[in-house]
Amino acid sequence: MRIVRIEGLPDDPLAASARFHAQDLPALPAPSEDLLLVFPEADHTHKAWRLAAVQSLARAAVSHRVNAVSGGGEAAVSAAAAYLAAAPGVTGHLLVLDDAGAGAVLPSSE
Repeated sequence: MRIVRIEGLPDDPLAASARFHAQDLPALPAPSEDLLLVFPEADHTHKAWRLAAVQSLARAAVSHRVNAVSGGGEAAVSAAAAYLAAAPGVTGHLLVLDDAGAGAVLPSSE
């Protein structure tokens, strides 16, 4: 799986989408292997354009998978990449990461 980091996007979602489609998208490698885009952390206003872009890329890649993650540190990105590598049916998804994790499993009170 090839990991491509998308950096330097503007805070405004419309400007970020325009920048991604004008600069980052044309620079992406041709789909010769599965692709994981790593977007910087952003608020909910960026989710729709990012998801639409990833879904479109996944449809265009056909025999390869395209997914994306947003936010999280290196450990979270690595864990997501490992999960996606072991999940061959998952494509066209945007996973929002954080560094907190799910937390400890609490015992039942029974």
